[in-house]
Amino acid sequence: QMQLVESGGGLVQPGGSLRLSCAASGRTFSSATMGWFRQAPGKEREFVAGIRWSGRDTKYADSVKGRFTISRDNAKNTLYLQMNSLKPEDTAVYYCAAEVLGGVSPRVSDYADWGQGTQVTVSS
Repeated sequence: QMQLVESGGGLVQPGGSLRLSCAASGRTFSSATMGWFRQAPGKEREFVAGIRWSGRDTKYADSVKGRFTISRDNAKNTLYLQMNSLKPEDTAVYYCAAEVLGGVSPRVSDYADWGQGTQVTVSS
């Protein structure tokens, strides 16, 4: 099992940027595929981005492609999400998660370990 703690959320104006971090402990982070998900009020949790253990294979939701960048530092057991050109529709609780299968999956059910989430609010 992996313990995950997100940080870096907050209130930002449209067009602004935020960088989320996810600190991992427990199960070996460096061999795990990791993902970022988000959940807005009244909506289902949705995939944002994923990255394989090596960092060389990434996947993004169409809604964030070109604006968000997922990365990882295996030496620091930390996952990141750089979010640029933020829009009001990006407002949600953002979660990091560890996958069990190995590939970069967009399915919530393929992720076994979850953080508690960090709130991102984009508003003027």
